Amino acid sequence: MTAAFAPTNGLPTMPEGWPIGSYVTYKEAQRAVDHLADNEFPVQDVTIVGVEPMVVERVAARLTWGRVLTTGAASGAWFGLFVGLLLSLFSSTAGFAPILIGVVSGVVFGLAWSAVQYGATRGQRDFVSHSQLVARRYDVLCKPRNAELGRTLLTNLAPAL
Repeated sequence: MTAAFAPTNGLPTMPEGWPIGSYVTYKEAQRAVDHLADNEFPVQDVTIVGVEPMVVERVAARLTWGRVLTTGAASGAWFGLFVGLLLSLFSSTAGFAPILIGVVSGVVFGLAWSAVQYGATRGQRDFVSHSQLVARRYDVLCKPRNAELGRTLLTNLAPAL
């Protein structure tokens, strides 16, 4: 972040500049700024602004006791394996016992922890989802001193296929 666009006293500030392009996706706006950079445009004067942001939650799968317990056991086993490997590194005579104990303990604790967490929801969230912050459109802004040049360069940018 350059000094021109840095937040004042650590507080967020509104973006400044004139619009030189508007795009439907962030990828297109990023491509436009990359095009400017490739043409030796002073990109430190440029800001990409997401307009009308929204949180989108995409549901990935239904959550069942089987899925919860399987996932809990698997993550517990990985953590137990890690702990068991660490313990076996510091013991010259223990053999595979610390690894086996770590994996079994990890599975037990993973099962118990995931069961408690899922049980606490009482069926109010029986799905897995992933959230994203997206915008309706992405505007590319530029400081007034270079805005006209930026607009001209972006008119030469071929549309993405």
